[in-house]
Amino acid sequence: MTPDERRGNHRILYVAYPLLTVAKESAGGAEQVLWTLEREMARQGDETTVAASAGSRVAGELFATGEPCHQPDDFERRDREHQEKVVELVRRRATEGRPFDLVHDHSGSFWPRAGEFDLPCLGTLHLPRAFYPPRHFENVPANVRFSCVSPSQARGFADLGALEGVVANGVGLDLLEPDERPNHARRNGLLWLGRICEEKAPHLALEIAARARLPLMLAGQVYPFTYHQRYFDNEVAPRLRELPDASFAALPSFGRKRQLLSEARAVLVTSLAEETSSLVAMEAAASATPVIAFARGALPQIVCHGVTGFLVDTVEDAIRAIERISEIDHEACLRHAREHFSATVMAENYGRLYKRILALRPHRVEPSATR
Repeated sequence: MTPDERRGNHRILYVAYPLLTVAKESAGGAEQVLWTLEREMARQGDETTVAASAGSRVAGELFATGEPCHQPDDFERRDREHQEKVVELVRRRATEGRPFDLVHDHSGSFWPRAGEFDLPCLGTLHLPRAFYPPRHFENVPANVRFSCVSPSQARGFADLGALEGVVANGVGLDLLEPDERPNHARRNGLLWLGRICEEKAPHLALEIAARARLPLMLAGQVYPFTYHQRYFDNEVAPRLRELPDASFAALPSFGRKRQLLSEARAVLVTSLAEETSSLVAMEAAASATPVIAFARGALPQIVCHGVTGFLVDTVEDAIRAIERISEIDHEACLRHAREHFSATVMAENYGRLYKRILALRPHRVEPSATR
């Protein structure tokens, strides 16, 4: 991409998942991708605005749509508030003569409102098809297009006429790469990192560590949903108490996360869901750390078996893979991350997609009545 092509000079509104803040420390994958992408697009010359919870920290302008959720099971109220504020912002910017060129929705729920304004809207689908309400894909507004984050995910949306293609996720390599040459001998214990919920299965990581007789650091966040908290209380907390070599770091700072990644012997990815991507596996590779992951969804496209880690099917397979972890070359992990997981490449690919969508801009969409 030439310098002229990199300077898009577009006004882009990014719509975040409304539950929590967007920051470098975010635990959710969609929030992390948005933070990383918006940082790169601002670097490349676009004028970026992020509609997110108050307290978010972004590269461009923050439009705070309300406070993040502090009470459990408050998502529906917060999502309505968030959506109303976003529609209001888009309309106000248009009347002020500073309209956005494009809305990029990472919230997973805003795009059905796009028919209320005359702008192209790109919805990045971060989840498997089954995680979305079917009604969200009925009567999709004419100004909405979609993108997926992996080919395996895109197969589940093959019937979606508005699907524009795949843009793979990336991570900030400059923020993660080790300051010095990786030293395998100084690494100790296992790491599990992410959003703590049943489908991510951190309880299996605790079981693997216990049976392998290795320390485990469990790091992440429990979202404010009753069923997530119940899972933590019933399945995770008791195992943490029973294992003397298991520790828990609740929503670590980015610096702490970087340290944990660089010190781990291996990162465990125990998700039972058909993962559409895995930022944790990408971050591990960028930190020169091997990954042992269940071969679900897109993980076989992210973890290079025998090169950056091992793909497994069972807890027993994972324990056997730990015994082979010294076979993984840390420099190979770094090379793989540089070649495949660059945030700059992700941003360039989104930039091309933006241009294509803007070139295909439909005839004016008459705003519907305010809901």
